[in-house]
Amino acid sequence: MQPFYDRIGGGYPTTRRPEPRIEARIHRALGDARTVVNVGAGTGSYEPVDREVVAVEPSERMIGQRPSGSAPVVRARAEDLPFADGAFDASMAVLSDHHWGDRARGLREMRRVARRRAVVFTWDPARVEDSWLVRDFLPGFRRLPGGMALHEIADHLGATEVQTVPIPADCRDGFFHAYWARPNAYLDPAVRGNISVFARLPAAEVDAAVEHLRADLASGAWQARNRDVLGRAEMDLGYRLLIADYS
Repeated sequence: MQPFYDRIGGGYPTTRRPEPRIEARIHRALGDARTVVNVGAGTGSYEPVDREVVAVEPSERMIGQRPSGSAPVVRARAEDLPFADGAFDASMAVLSDHHWGDRARGLREMRRVARRRAVVFTWDPARVEDSWLVRDFLPGFRRLPGGMALHEIADHLGATEVQTVPIPADCRDGFFHAYWARPNAYLDPAVRGNISVFARLPAAEVDAAVEHLRADLASGAWQARNRDVLGRAEMDLGYRLLIADYS
């Protein structure tokens, strides 16, 4: 099967740049691990540069967008990591586990190849109603498959800690909820093109949502409905950092 990101994300680095505050949380969670495997690595965002990193990515298109000098990459899937048990001090995954064909197996593979620690930055589907984007414009998002409960993710990974990661209003990494304080960004096809949700929903539904949002912003309806959002520095939209300590 062709990897999903071979079909989308051609300009991924233009809008999907590491958010420094999230990056710091991820790197801190890795502790003193010196060797790290990044599973579902994409273009290399969030990979620490002060450690020995091996990236795992199935999409040639994403591999081709990795910057010069980035970590060596192995073309493989999370469900079948081509490494021995305990090959790395730590394993990490950043907003990629929801794309794996067998999510549970991929999480267990992360556990298998890590001697000491695993770190996963992911999203809790129980928080789906917290987003104005889904609530008011993209209700079809609730129907998309692959929404594993957070406690299941933690169980497969063996996570011992779950941290809340609020999303800053000026988040640099343009993932699905990143523009919660900048709704005009969702009108930009380049922004939507690097968010997988928009590729997974029917095109007609996305087009209708964009026009609805455009009209609400022009009329002031969005601003009136989201007064509690305006002026906030950050919001908890369900993003979580799961940390498994195997030592």
